[in-house]
Amino acid sequence: MDILHTQLANVQKHLAFVQTDEIDWKFFVQACSWTVTLFESYLLLRQYPLYSKTAPPPALKDSFEPGQFEKSQAYGKDKAKFALFSGLYKQLVDSLLLQFGFYAWAWRISGVLLSAVGKEGYQILQSIVFVFTLYFLSTLPTLPLSAYSTFVLEEKHGFNKTTPSLFVTDLFKSYAIAVVLGAPFLAIFLKIFEWAGDRFVPWLMAFMITFQLSMVILYPTVIQPLFNKLSPLSNADLKARIENLASKLDFPLTHLYEIDGSKRSSHSNAYFFGLPWSKHIVIFDTLIAQSPPSEVEAVLAHELGHWYFMHPTKMLFISQFHIFTILALFPAFLHAPPLLTAFDFPKSVAFAKPGPPTIVAFLLFQMILTPIEAVVSIAMNAVSRRFEYEADRFAVELEDRVRQRLLAKEGADKEKVEKEVSEMSDMGPRLGRALVSLHVKNLSTVWVDWMYSAYHHSHPTLTERLKGLELYEAAKSKKAN
Repeated sequence: MDILHTQLANVQKHLAFVQTDEIDWKFFVQACSWTVTLFESYLLLRQYPLYSKTAPPPALKDSFEPGQFEKSQAYGKDKAKFALFSGLYKQLVDSLLLQFGFYAWAWRISGVLLSAVGKEGYQILQSIVFVFTLYFLSTLPTLPLSAYSTFVLEEKHGFNKTTPSLFVTDLFKSYAIAVVLGAPFLAIFLKIFEWAGDRFVPWLMAFMITFQLSMVILYPTVIQPLFNKLSPLSNADLKARIENLASKLDFPLTHLYEIDGSKRSSHSNAYFFGLPWSKHIVIFDTLIAQSPPSEVEAVLAHELGHWYFMHPTKMLFISQFHIFTILALFPAFLHAPPLLTAFDFPKSVAFAKPGPPTIVAFLLFQMILTPIEAVVSIAMNAVSRRFEYEADRFAVELEDRVRQRLLAKEGADKEKVEKEVSEMSDMGPRLGRALVSLHVKNLSTVWVDWMYSAYHHSHPTLTERLKGLELYEAAKSKKAN
Protein backbone atom coordinates (compact mmCIF):
# COMPACT_ATOMS: atom_id res chain seq x y z
CA MET A 1 0.00 0.00 0.00
CA ASP A 2 2.86 2.38 0.81
CA ILE A 3 4.31 1.82 -2.68
CA LEU A 4 0.97 2.79 -4.20
CA HIS A 5 0.74 5.97 -2.15
CA THR A 6 4.36 6.86 -3.00
CA GLN A 7 3.63 6.58 -6.72
CA LEU A 8 0.42 8.59 -6.36
CA ALA A 9 2.37 11.26 -4.49
CA ASN A 10 4.82 11.49 -7.41
CA VAL A 11 1.88 12.10 -9.75
CA GLN A 12 0.68 14.93 -7.53
CA LYS A 13 4.13 16.57 -7.60
CA HIS A 14 3.85 16.88 -11.37
CA LEU A 15 0.39 18.45 -10.99
CA ALA A 16 1.33 20.81 -8.16
CA PHE A 17 0.91 23.83 -10.45
CA VAL A 18 -2.87 23.30 -10.37
CA GLN A 19 -2.95 24.34 -6.71
CA THR A 20 -1.16 27.65 -7.24
CA ASP A 21 -1.38 28.86 -10.85
CA GLU A 22 -4.27 31.09 -11.94
CA ILE A 23 -5.49 29.11 -14.94
CA ASP A 24 -8.62 30.08 -16.86
CA TRP A 25 -10.24 26.70 -16.33
CA LYS A 26 -13.66 27.97 -17.35
CA PHE A 27 -12.37 28.91 -20.80
CA PHE A 28 -10.58 25.56 -21.03
CA VAL A 29 -13.76 23.62 -20.23
CA GLN A 30 -15.84 25.76 -22.59
CA ALA A 31 -13.36 25.32 -25.42
CA CYS A 32 -13.04 21.56 -24.89
CA SER A 33 -16.76 20.89 -24.52
CA TRP A 34 -17.60 22.92 -27.62
CA THR A 35 -14.81 21.17 -29.53
CA VAL A 36 -16.27 17.77 -28.62
CA THR A 37 -19.81 18.91 -29.51
CA LEU A 38 -18.75 20.38 -32.84
CA PHE A 39 -16.79 17.22 -33.63
CA GLU A 40 -19.88 15.14 -32.89
CA SER A 41 -21.89 17.47 -35.13
CA TYR A 42 -19.30 16.98 -37.87
CA LEU A 43 -19.70 13.21 -37.53
CA LEU A 44 -23.47 13.58 -37.90
CA LEU A 45 -22.94 15.66 -41.04
CA ARG A 46 -20.69 12.89 -42.40
CA GLN A 47 -23.38 10.32 -41.67
CA TYR A 48 -26.37 12.34 -42.89
CA PRO A 49 -25.85 11.97 -46.69
CA LEU A 50 -25.96 8.17 -46.31
CA TYR A 51 -29.65 8.44 -45.43
CA SER A 52 -30.28 9.60 -48.99
CA LYS A 53 -29.14 6.31 -50.52
CA THR A 54 -31.98 4.63 -52.37
CA ALA A 55 -30.89 1.01 -52.00
CA PRO A 56 -29.41 -1.10 -49.18
CA PRO A 57 -25.91 -2.62 -49.33
CA PRO A 58 -25.71 -5.53 -51.81
CA ALA A 59 -25.49 -8.08 -48.98
CA LEU A 60 -28.88 -6.92 -47.70
CA LYS A 61 -30.74 -6.28 -50.95
CA ASP A 62 -33.09 -9.25 -50.42
CA SER A 63 -33.68 -8.59 -46.70
CA PHE A 64 -36.11 -5.70 -47.01
CA GLU A 65 -39.75 -5.91 -47.95
CA PRO A 66 -41.02 -3.20 -50.32
CA GLY A 67 -40.94 0.17 -48.58
CA GLN A 68 -39.02 -1.00 -45.49
CA PHE A 69 -35.64 0.35 -46.56
CA GLU A 70 -37.19 3.73 -47.33
CA LYS A 71 -38.76 3.74 -43.84
CA SER A 72 -35.42 2.94 -42.19
CA GLN A 73 -33.74 5.75 -44.14
CA ALA A 74 -36.45 8.23 -43.15
CA TYR A 75 -36.17 7.16 -39.49
CA GLY A 76 -32.39 7.51 -39.58
CA LYS A 77 -32.62 10.93 -41.18
CA ASP A 78 -35.11 12.18 -38.58
CA LYS A 79 -32.98 10.82 -35.73
CA ALA A 80 -29.87 12.49 -37.18
CA LYS A 81 -31.63 15.87 -37.41
CA PHE A 82 -32.84 15.53 -33.85
CA ALA A 83 -29.40 14.43 -32.60
CA LEU A 84 -27.76 17.41 -34.31
CA PHE A 85 -30.21 19.88 -32.81
CA SER A 86 -30.32 18.30 -29.34
CA GLY A 87 -26.53 18.04 -29.15
CA LEU A 88 -26.05 21.72 -29.92
CA TYR A 89 -28.98 22.72 -27.71
CA LYS A 90 -27.67 20.77 -24.69
CA GLN A 91 -24.20 22.18 -25.19
CA LEU A 92 -25.58 25.72 -25.40
CA VAL A 93 -27.55 25.25 -22.17
CA ASP A 94 -24.54 23.74 -20.38
CA SER A 95 -22.31 26.50 -21.68
CA LEU A 96 -24.66 29.25 -20.48
CA LEU A 97 -25.04 27.63 -17.05
CA LEU A 98 -21.27 27.37 -16.76
CA GLN A 99 -20.60 30.90 -18.01
CA PHE A 100 -23.03 32.58 -15.64
CA GLY A 101 -21.91 30.78 -12.49
CA PHE A 102 -24.70 28.22 -12.09
CA TYR A 103 -22.50 25.88 -10.05
CA ALA A 104 -21.46 28.59 -7.60
CA TRP A 105 -25.11 29.70 -7.33
CA ALA A 106 -26.26 26.12 -6.64
CA TRP A 107 -23.69 25.78 -3.82
CA ARG A 108 -24.85 29.05 -2.28
CA ILE A 109 -28.53 28.08 -2.56
CA SER A 110 -27.88 24.68 -0.99
CA GLY A 111 -26.28 26.49 1.96
CA VAL A 112 -29.27 28.84 2.23
CA LEU A 113 -31.71 25.93 2.22
CA LEU A 114 -29.83 24.12 4.97
CA SER A 115 -29.51 27.31 6.99
CA ALA A 116 -33.28 27.70 6.82
CA VAL A 117 -33.73 24.32 8.54
CA GLY A 118 -30.92 24.80 11.04
CA LYS A 119 -28.37 22.49 9.34
CA GLU A 120 -25.80 25.09 8.28
CA GLY A 121 -22.17 23.94 8.34
CA TYR A 122 -22.71 20.28 7.50
CA GLN A 123 -20.55 20.00 4.38
CA ILE A 124 -21.60 16.46 3.39
CA LEU A 125 -25.27 17.32 3.73
CA GLN A 126 -24.78 20.54 1.77
CA SER A 127 -22.90 18.58 -0.89
CA ILE A 128 -25.87 16.21 -1.30
CA VAL A 129 -28.32 19.11 -1.59
CA PHE A 130 -25.93 20.81 -4.02
CA VAL A 131 -25.72 17.74 -6.29
CA PHE A 132 -29.47 17.24 -6.40
CA THR A 133 -30.07 20.94 -7.02
CA LEU A 134 -27.74 20.67 -10.02
CA TYR A 135 -29.36 17.42 -11.15
CA PHE A 136 -32.97 18.55 -10.98
CA LEU A 137 -32.53 22.04 -12.37
CA SER A 138 -30.15 21.05 -15.18
CA THR A 139 -32.57 18.36 -16.41
CA LEU A 140 -35.49 20.79 -16.78
CA PRO A 141 -34.27 22.42 -20.03
CA THR A 142 -33.89 18.98 -21.66
CA LEU A 143 -37.35 17.64 -20.72
CA PRO A 144 -38.90 19.04 -23.94
CA LEU A 145 -36.29 17.10 -25.92
CA SER A 146 -37.22 13.85 -24.16
CA ALA A 147 -40.90 14.50 -24.76
CA TYR A 148 -40.30 15.30 -28.43
CA SER A 149 -38.16 12.20 -28.93
CA THR A 150 -40.83 9.98 -27.37
CA PHE A 151 -44.10 11.50 -28.58
CA VAL A 152 -43.09 12.94 -31.94
CA LEU A 153 -40.04 11.19 -33.37
CA GLU A 154 -40.67 7.65 -32.08
CA GLU A 155 -44.43 8.05 -32.53
CA LYS A 156 -44.01 9.14 -36.14
CA HIS A 157 -42.13 5.96 -36.99
CA GLY A 158 -44.42 3.61 -35.06
CA PHE A 159 -42.19 2.71 -32.11
CA ASN A 160 -43.65 4.68 -29.21
CA LYS A 161 -45.93 2.88 -26.77
CA THR A 162 -45.43 5.30 -23.87
CA THR A 163 -48.46 7.28 -22.71
CA PRO A 164 -48.11 10.82 -21.30
CA SER A 165 -49.05 9.58 -17.82
CA LEU A 166 -46.44 6.81 -18.03
CA PHE A 167 -43.84 9.34 -19.20
CA VAL A 168 -44.49 11.56 -16.18
CA THR A 169 -44.63 8.59 -13.80
CA ASP A 170 -41.29 7.28 -15.11
CA LEU A 171 -39.79 10.75 -14.64
CA PHE A 172 -40.79 10.97 -10.99
CA LYS A 173 -39.72 7.38 -10.36
CA SER A 174 -36.29 8.24 -11.78
CA TYR A 175 -36.05 11.27 -9.50
CA ALA A 176 -37.07 9.18 -6.47
CA ILE A 177 -34.50 6.47 -7.27
CA ALA A 178 -31.82 9.13 -7.73
CA VAL A 179 -32.54 10.43 -4.23
CA VAL A 180 -32.92 7.05 -2.52
CA LEU A 181 -29.71 5.61 -4.00
CA GLY A 182 -27.76 8.77 -4.72
CA ALA A 183 -27.91 10.37 -1.29
CA PRO A 184 -26.37 7.43 0.62
CA PHE A 185 -23.85 6.88 -2.17
CA LEU A 186 -22.70 10.50 -2.01
CA ALA A 187 -22.61 10.45 1.79
CA ILE A 188 -20.30 7.40 1.87
CA PHE A 189 -18.28 8.72 -1.10
CA LEU A 190 -17.56 11.99 0.71
CA LYS A 191 -17.08 10.35 4.10
CA ILE A 192 -14.21 8.29 2.64
CA PHE A 193 -12.45 11.51 1.60
CA GLU A 194 -13.03 12.96 5.06
CA TRP A 195 -11.73 9.82 6.80
CA ALA A 196 -8.83 8.80 4.53
CA GLY A 197 -7.51 12.21 3.55
CA ASP A 198 -5.17 12.16 0.54
CA ARG A 199 -4.88 8.36 0.83
CA PHE A 200 -8.47 7.93 -0.35
CA VAL A 201 -7.75 6.16 -3.67
CA PRO A 202 -7.69 2.45 -2.63
CA TRP A 203 -10.58 2.91 -0.18
CA LEU A 204 -12.69 4.73 -2.72
CA MET A 205 -11.91 2.08 -5.34
CA ALA A 206 -13.09 -0.62 -2.93
CA PHE A 207 -16.31 1.28 -2.28
CA MET A 208 -16.96 1.89 -5.99
CA ILE A 209 -16.57 -1.75 -7.01
CA THR A 210 -18.72 -2.84 -4.06
CA PHE A 211 -21.41 -0.43 -5.19
CA GLN A 212 -21.20 -1.65 -8.80
CA LEU A 213 -21.53 -5.29 -7.77
CA SER A 214 -24.44 -4.39 -5.52
CA MET A 215 -26.19 -2.73 -8.44
CA VAL A 216 -25.83 -5.95 -10.44
CA ILE A 217 -28.29 -7.43 -7.94
CA LEU A 218 -30.38 -4.37 -7.07
CA TYR A 219 -31.08 -3.01 -10.55
CA PRO A 220 -32.85 -6.03 -12.09
CA THR A 221 -34.50 -7.20 -8.88
CA VAL A 222 -35.54 -3.90 -7.28
CA ILE A 223 -35.23 -1.00 -9.73
CA GLN A 224 -36.25 -2.41 -13.09
CA PRO A 225 -39.52 -3.93 -11.76
CA LEU A 226 -40.57 -0.36 -10.94
CA PHE A 227 -40.66 0.32 -14.67
CA ASN A 228 -41.23 -3.07 -16.32
CA LYS A 229 -42.85 -6.36 -15.40
CA LEU A 230 -40.62 -9.43 -15.43
CA SER A 231 -42.52 -12.72 -15.69
CA PRO A 232 -41.43 -16.33 -16.31
CA LEU A 233 -40.92 -17.05 -20.02
CA SER A 234 -44.15 -18.55 -21.32
CA ASN A 235 -43.03 -19.66 -24.80
CA ALA A 236 -42.49 -23.40 -24.20
CA ASP A 237 -40.42 -24.01 -27.35
CA LEU A 238 -38.08 -21.06 -26.70
CA LYS A 239 -37.80 -21.93 -23.01
CA ALA A 240 -36.81 -25.52 -23.81
CA ARG A 241 -34.22 -24.36 -26.35
CA ILE A 242 -32.57 -21.89 -23.97
CA GLU A 243 -32.56 -24.23 -20.97
CA ASN A 244 -31.07 -26.98 -23.13
CA LEU A 245 -28.40 -24.63 -24.45
CA ALA A 246 -27.55 -23.36 -20.97
CA SER A 247 -27.33 -26.91 -19.65
CA LYS A 248 -24.91 -28.00 -22.38
CA LEU A 249 -22.62 -25.05 -21.60
CA ASP A 250 -22.95 -25.34 -17.81
CA PHE A 251 -24.29 -21.80 -17.78
CA PRO A 252 -25.63 -21.21 -14.22
CA LEU A 253 -29.14 -20.26 -15.33
CA THR A 254 -31.40 -19.52 -12.37
CA HIS A 255 -34.34 -17.72 -13.95
CA LEU A 256 -35.59 -17.11 -17.49
CA TYR A 257 -37.70 -13.98 -17.78
CA GLU A 258 -39.84 -12.22 -20.35
CA ILE A 259 -40.03 -8.44 -19.95
CA ASP A 260 -42.86 -6.24 -21.21
CA GLY A 261 -40.68 -3.91 -23.27
CA SER A 262 -43.68 -3.30 -25.54
CA LYS A 263 -45.13 -1.19 -22.72
CA ARG A 264 -42.92 1.67 -23.87
CA SER A 265 -41.44 0.82 -27.25
CA SER A 266 -41.50 -1.61 -30.16
CA HIS A 267 -37.70 -1.94 -30.08
CA SER A 268 -36.37 -5.31 -28.92
CA ASN A 269 -33.45 -6.73 -26.97
CA ALA A 270 -32.20 -9.57 -24.74
CA TYR A 271 -29.58 -9.72 -22.00
CA PHE A 272 -28.42 -11.61 -18.93
CA PHE A 273 -27.39 -10.47 -15.48
CA GLY A 274 -26.39 -11.85 -12.10
CA LEU A 275 -23.48 -13.07 -10.05
CA PRO A 276 -21.04 -15.73 -11.35
CA TRP A 277 -22.94 -18.59 -9.72
CA SER A 278 -26.47 -17.36 -10.50
CA LYS A 279 -27.45 -15.89 -13.86
CA HIS A 280 -30.80 -14.63 -15.12
CA ILE A 281 -31.74 -14.23 -18.78
CA VAL A 282 -34.22 -11.52 -19.80
CA ILE A 283 -35.90 -11.46 -23.24
CA PHE A 284 -38.05 -8.59 -24.45
CA ASP A 285 -41.57 -9.57 -25.48
CA THR A 286 -41.02 -7.58 -28.67
CA LEU A 287 -38.11 -9.86 -29.61
CA ILE A 288 -40.23 -12.95 -28.98
CA ALA A 289 -42.99 -11.50 -31.16
CA GLN A 290 -40.66 -10.42 -33.98
CA SER A 291 -38.42 -13.49 -34.32
CA PRO A 292 -38.96 -17.28 -34.34
CA PRO A 293 -37.59 -19.30 -31.39
CA SER A 294 -34.68 -20.63 -33.47
CA GLU A 295 -33.41 -17.08 -34.13
CA VAL A 296 -33.97 -15.92 -30.56
CA GLU A 297 -31.95 -18.95 -29.47
CA ALA A 298 -29.13 -17.79 -31.75
CA VAL A 299 -29.24 -14.31 -30.19
CA LEU A 300 -28.94 -15.94 -26.76
CA ALA A 301 -26.05 -18.08 -28.04
CA HIS A 302 -24.28 -14.82 -28.83
CA GLU A 303 -25.05 -13.51 -25.32
CA LEU A 304 -23.70 -16.73 -23.80
CA GLY A 305 -20.53 -16.08 -25.77
CA HIS A 306 -20.06 -12.93 -23.71
CA TRP A 307 -20.38 -15.02 -20.57
CA TYR A 308 -18.04 -17.76 -21.87
CA PHE A 309 -15.28 -15.26 -22.68
CA MET A 310 -15.92 -13.35 -19.42
CA HIS A 311 -16.55 -10.09 -21.29
CA PRO A 312 -18.59 -8.47 -18.48
CA THR A 313 -15.79 -9.22 -16.01
CA LYS A 314 -13.16 -7.88 -18.38
CA MET A 315 -15.16 -4.70 -18.95
CA LEU A 316 -15.50 -4.33 -15.19
CA PHE A 317 -11.72 -4.47 -14.76
CA ILE A 318 -11.21 -2.01 -17.61
CA SER A 319 -13.71 0.39 -16.06
CA GLN A 320 -12.00 0.03 -12.68
CA PHE A 321 -8.64 0.89 -14.25
CA HIS A 322 -10.28 3.92 -15.86
CA ILE A 323 -11.72 5.01 -12.50
CA PHE A 324 -8.33 4.47 -10.85
CA THR A 325 -6.57 6.77 -13.32
CA ILE A 326 -9.18 9.47 -12.70
CA LEU A 327 -8.88 9.20 -8.93
CA ALA A 328 -5.08 9.15 -9.13
CA LEU A 329 -5.13 12.57 -10.79
CA PHE A 330 -7.77 14.10 -8.55
CA PRO A 331 -5.83 14.92 -5.31
CA ALA A 332 -4.04 17.84 -6.98
CA PHE A 333 -7.41 19.34 -7.96
CA LEU A 334 -8.90 18.58 -4.55
CA HIS A 335 -6.60 21.16 -2.95
CA ALA A 336 -6.76 23.80 -5.69
CA PRO A 337 -8.56 27.03 -4.67
CA PRO A 338 -7.77 28.63 -8.08
CA LEU A 339 -9.90 25.91 -9.69
CA LEU A 340 -12.99 27.04 -7.78
CA THR A 341 -12.39 30.77 -8.23
CA ALA A 342 -12.10 30.16 -11.99
CA PHE A 343 -15.70 28.94 -11.90
CA ASP A 344 -17.03 31.94 -9.93
CA PHE A 345 -16.94 30.43 -6.46
CA PRO A 346 -16.19 33.07 -3.81
CA LYS A 347 -12.86 32.98 -2.00
CA SER A 348 -14.69 32.06 1.22
CA VAL A 349 -15.55 28.74 -0.42
CA ALA A 350 -12.41 28.24 -2.50
CA PHE A 351 -10.06 28.90 0.43
CA ALA A 352 -12.22 27.30 3.12
CA LYS A 353 -10.47 25.28 5.82
CA PRO A 354 -9.47 22.43 5.81
CA GLY A 355 -10.00 22.71 2.05
CA PRO A 356 -12.52 23.46 -0.72
CA PRO A 357 -15.70 21.33 -0.80
CA THR A 358 -14.73 17.92 -2.15
CA ILE A 359 -17.82 17.43 -4.30
CA VAL A 360 -17.38 20.82 -5.97
CA ALA A 361 -13.74 20.12 -6.80
CA PHE A 362 -14.64 16.66 -8.11
CA LEU A 363 -17.42 17.89 -10.43
CA LEU A 364 -15.20 20.64 -11.82
CA PHE A 365 -12.39 18.13 -12.25
CA GLN A 366 -14.78 15.91 -14.25
CA MET A 367 -15.47 18.82 -16.61
CA ILE A 368 -11.76 19.32 -17.18
CA LEU A 369 -11.48 15.69 -18.24
CA THR A 370 -14.00 16.20 -21.10
CA PRO A 371 -11.49 15.80 -23.99
CA ILE A 372 -9.83 12.80 -22.34
CA GLU A 373 -13.19 11.10 -21.76
CA ALA A 374 -14.07 11.53 -25.44
CA VAL A 375 -10.93 9.65 -26.43
CA VAL A 376 -11.55 7.00 -23.75
CA SER A 377 -15.05 6.39 -25.12
CA ILE A 378 -13.59 5.64 -28.56
CA ALA A 379 -11.16 3.14 -27.02
CA MET A 380 -13.96 1.52 -25.00
CA ASN A 381 -16.06 1.18 -28.14
CA ALA A 382 -13.15 -0.54 -29.89
CA VAL A 383 -12.85 -3.05 -27.03
CA SER A 384 -16.62 -3.62 -27.01
CA ARG A 385 -16.71 -4.24 -30.77
CA ARG A 386 -13.94 -6.79 -30.43
CA PHE A 387 -15.97 -8.57 -27.75
CA GLU A 388 -19.02 -8.57 -30.06
CA TYR A 389 -17.01 -10.29 -32.79
CA GLU A 390 -15.80 -12.88 -30.28
CA ALA A 391 -19.37 -13.57 -29.15
CA ASP A 392 -20.49 -13.96 -32.77
CA ARG A 393 -17.66 -16.41 -33.38
CA PHE A 394 -18.71 -18.30 -30.28
CA ALA A 395 -22.21 -18.77 -31.73
CA VAL A 396 -20.78 -20.07 -35.00
CA GLU A 397 -18.43 -22.48 -33.22
CA LEU A 398 -21.01 -23.52 -30.64
CA GLU A 399 -21.50 -26.96 -32.20
CA ASP A 400 -17.80 -27.80 -31.88
CA ARG A 401 -17.50 -26.35 -28.37
CA VAL A 402 -20.50 -28.28 -27.07
CA ARG A 403 -19.30 -31.47 -28.78
CA GLN A 404 -15.91 -31.20 -27.08
CA ARG A 405 -17.53 -30.47 -23.71
CA LEU A 406 -19.92 -33.44 -23.93
CA LEU A 407 -17.33 -35.89 -25.24
CA ALA A 408 -14.98 -34.94 -22.39
CA LYS A 409 -17.49 -36.28 -19.89
CA GLU A 410 -16.89 -39.79 -18.63
CA GLY A 411 -18.96 -42.44 -20.41
CA ALA A 412 -20.06 -40.11 -23.21
CA ASP A 413 -21.93 -41.80 -26.08
CA LYS A 414 -20.42 -40.36 -29.27
CA GLU A 415 -23.45 -41.14 -31.41
CA LYS A 416 -25.79 -39.52 -28.90
CA VAL A 417 -23.53 -36.50 -28.62
CA GLU A 418 -23.50 -36.03 -32.41
CA LYS A 419 -27.28 -36.15 -32.43
CA GLU A 420 -27.48 -33.54 -29.69
CA VAL A 421 -25.09 -31.10 -31.34
CA SER A 422 -26.34 -31.54 -34.91
CA GLU A 423 -29.15 -29.06 -34.27
CA MET A 424 -26.52 -26.38 -33.55
CA SER A 425 -24.75 -26.71 -36.89
CA ASP A 426 -26.61 -23.74 -38.38
CA MET A 427 -26.33 -21.42 -35.36
CA GLY A 428 -24.22 -18.92 -37.34
CA PRO A 429 -26.71 -18.55 -40.22
CA ARG A 430 -29.53 -18.33 -37.67
CA LEU A 431 -27.72 -15.53 -35.86
CA GLY A 432 -27.18 -13.75 -39.16
CA ARG A 433 -30.90 -13.96 -39.99
CA ALA A 434 -31.76 -12.76 -36.48
CA LEU A 435 -29.47 -9.73 -36.79
CA VAL A 436 -30.93 -8.82 -40.17
CA SER A 437 -34.46 -9.24 -38.85
CA LEU A 438 -33.76 -7.06 -35.80
CA HIS A 439 -32.20 -4.33 -37.91
CA VAL A 440 -35.01 -4.37 -40.46
CA LYS A 441 -37.86 -4.39 -37.94
CA ASN A 442 -36.20 -1.76 -35.74
CA LEU A 443 -35.56 0.38 -38.82
CA SER A 444 -31.87 0.51 -37.88
CA THR A 445 -29.43 2.24 -40.20
CA VAL A 446 -27.58 -0.10 -42.56
CA TRP A 447 -25.37 2.53 -44.20
CA VAL A 448 -22.89 3.83 -41.62
CA ASP A 449 -19.90 6.15 -41.96
CA TRP A 450 -16.79 4.50 -40.50
CA MET A 451 -15.74 7.50 -38.42
CA TYR A 452 -19.26 8.02 -37.05
CA SER A 453 -19.41 4.34 -36.14
CA ALA A 454 -16.01 4.35 -34.42
CA TYR A 455 -17.07 7.21 -32.16
CA HIS A 456 -20.67 6.24 -31.40
CA HIS A 457 -21.11 2.49 -31.80
CA SER A 458 -20.19 -0.15 -29.24
CA HIS A 459 -21.22 -2.83 -31.77
CA PRO A 460 -19.92 -3.45 -35.30
CA THR A 461 -22.31 -2.45 -38.06
CA LEU A 462 -24.70 -5.06 -39.47
CA THR A 463 -22.69 -5.54 -42.67
CA GLU A 464 -19.47 -5.91 -40.65
CA ARG A 465 -21.05 -8.55 -38.42
CA LEU A 466 -22.50 -10.46 -41.37
CA LYS A 467 -19.11 -10.44 -43.06
CA GLY A 468 -17.54 -11.67 -39.83
CA LEU A 469 -20.09 -14.50 -39.57
CA GLU A 470 -19.25 -15.56 -43.13
CA LEU A 471 -15.54 -15.68 -42.30
CA TYR A 472 -16.19 -17.73 -39.15
CA GLU A 473 -18.41 -20.13 -41.09
CA ALA A 474 -15.71 -20.54 -43.76
CA ALA A 475 -13.06 -21.24 -41.10
CA LYS A 476 -15.39 -23.75 -39.45
CA SER A 477 -16.00 -25.58 -42.73
CA LYS A 478 -12.29 -25.59 -43.54
CA LYS A 479 -11.52 -27.05 -40.12
CA ALA A 480 -14.19 -29.76 -40.57
CA ASN A 481 -12.73 -30.79 -43.91
